[in-house]
Amino acid sequence: MNERLVVIGGDAAGMSAASQARRLRKPGELEIVAFERGHFASFSACGIPYWVGGDVAERDELIARTPEEHRERDIDLRMRTEVTELDVDGQRVRTRDLESGAEAWTGYDKLVIATGARPLRPPLPGIDAPGVHGVQTLDDGQALLDSLERTKGRRAVVVGAGYIGVEMAEALLNRGYEVTVLNRSEQPMATLDPDMGRLVHRAMDGLGITTVGGAAVTKILTGDDGWVRAVATDDAEYPADVVVLGTGVVPETGLARAAGLPLGVHGGLLTDLAMRVRGHENIWAGGDCVEVLDLVSGRERHIALGTHANKHGQVIGANVGGGYATFPGVVGTAVSKVCALEIARTGLREKDAREVGLAYVTVTVESTSRAGYYPGAAPMTVKMLAERRTGRLLGVQIVGREGAAKRVDIAAVALTAGMTVEQMTALDLGYAPPFSPVWDPVLVAARKALAAVRSAG
Repeated sequence: MNERLVVIGGDAAGMSAASQARRLRKPGELEIVAFERGHFASFSACGIPYWVGGDVAERDELIARTPEEHRERDIDLRMRTEVTELDVDGQRVRTRDLESGAEAWTGYDKLVIATGARPLRPPLPGIDAPGVHGVQTLDDGQALLDSLERTKGRRAVVVGAGYIGVEMAEALLNRGYEVTVLNRSEQPMATLDPDMGRLVHRAMDGLGITTVGGAAVTKILTGDDGWVRAVATDDAEYPADVVVLGTGVVPETGLARAAGLPLGVHGGLLTDLAMRVRGHENIWAGGDCVEVLDLVSGRERHIALGTHANKHGQVIGANVGGGYATFPGVVGTAVSKVCALEIARTGLREKDAREVGLAYVTVTVESTSRAGYYPGAAPMTVKMLAERRTGRLLGVQIVGREGAAKRVDIAAVALTAGMTVEQMTALDLGYAPPFSPVWDPVLVAARKALAAVRSAG
């Protein structure tokens, strides 16, 4: 073998990189060895709430490619094998077989770090009690389903109201549980401005989900059998037969930190445009363990999304395989839903704009998903931020019913292109009464934002 590529992590970024490199390099030219500590590779973590909620019938529907399928493509994927040490100078990694305990060193010519992110698990009393679950892997999802089958009660508490918390609240509601969401912030979805988060709060209450803002959890209470029985805050106790943690994630970069690789302010690995770790010619990194450039603010951000991870993997695989590709950055687009309510955002919030020193105007418009006279037209709220002097689009948030969330893609393209709100008003978007009012809600917001920019001088 001429060269060996070692990949740490068997999910989106790691296996996309390995697969792309294999397509570009023949097996005799490049040996590929990948290590994954879990039981599954190439799976959709984003789909776990929908599996738990019953929208996806079987766990295996979330698996894009099995370990056997990777091996058939000449990728030596070794499951249940954890990388415990990275020797950068010696170009080798130490591994431990989690079944046998056997340890070994494996040398590399090229290395891809795709270790992902780990859920934040606050160090609270009772946090490790039976019935308390994080939701990051398929194993986590199965453990939660097992708990739902075991418990006779029907009360669930979700800690945190970000994407995972909101989606898991819906999943548990679909399972017939009485759901309480405890959130440290006053409003759910901290990725939105509070006024837009308030709309989500109102909708969740309307669905029968009790959402408690300003609720900092202090401990998990257990019964005589050790099983969770309640979640406590400073002010109250909330009965629970099962608890789901949706408190966010942080980059899994312990190996990289111990090896002296460069990390950013959010704890993620820093790379160049080719996804090569800065200062290291033969090491690449991608997925939830890296920080990426925000094209709107100009700062590094940590965004844990499968869309980015797969793109990172494609870029890395192209470069490792002898081609050329770059990842220019992101604008922070994300969508979610809770039952029929769709939630979307891209670009900067007001808080983000202030932090980077941008003067801005904001507008909020109420519209509908279709022509008002067409059956099924549903309400939609669009909030838009624009730079005060230039009119450059800075961000968009959308909360509404059918057809709301994917409209954010219009704004994502405009942000990536650096468009002004004035330029947006002339966008030639598709129109017919079943799909949109004659003025699409995003364009209505752009017109109003243009007027606000002009008024502000």
